[in-house]
Amino acid sequence: MTVAKIVYASSTGNTEGISEILEDTFNEMDVEVERLEADEADDETFEDADICVIATYSTGDGERPFDFEDFYEELTDLDLAGKVFGVVGSGDSKLYPDHSFFAALSFDEAFEKTGATRGHEVVKIENDADDADEEILKEFVKALVDAKA
Repeated sequence: MTVAKIVYASSTGNTEGISEILEDTFNEMDVEVERLEADEADDETFEDADICVIATYSTGDGERPFDFEDFYEELTDLDLAGKVFGVVGSGDSKLYPDHSFFAALSFDEAFEKTGATRGHEVVKIENDADDADEEILKEFVKALVDAKA
């Protein structure tokens, strides 16, 4: 059975909600899924995963959440060849037009260095996921599963 791991950080609850939608969608597709908060993740988190997902937001002037800093540094050194990855970012481009999705884009670049295969482009969600965003997230999960098949 295909295994997906979702690692997320959430300050306002928006990204946590997004990670729950992802988890539910993987379950609907009969994919075994585990969802972890960023501060629970380490360099072995994706070891037994077929699909690796990061859901994050950006803080201040576009920094990664503090909870993700150690994991981000470890990620760039991992060998994830043979695995599929995807990244989702939540942000507010009206309030922070220059930095809303920096963390998501930086994780996408970090994954590229691991040898994993991008299953979908970075998904950018404005604030809390609405019904249209939920459909986009379902398409995102389907693309990741299809890329692993």
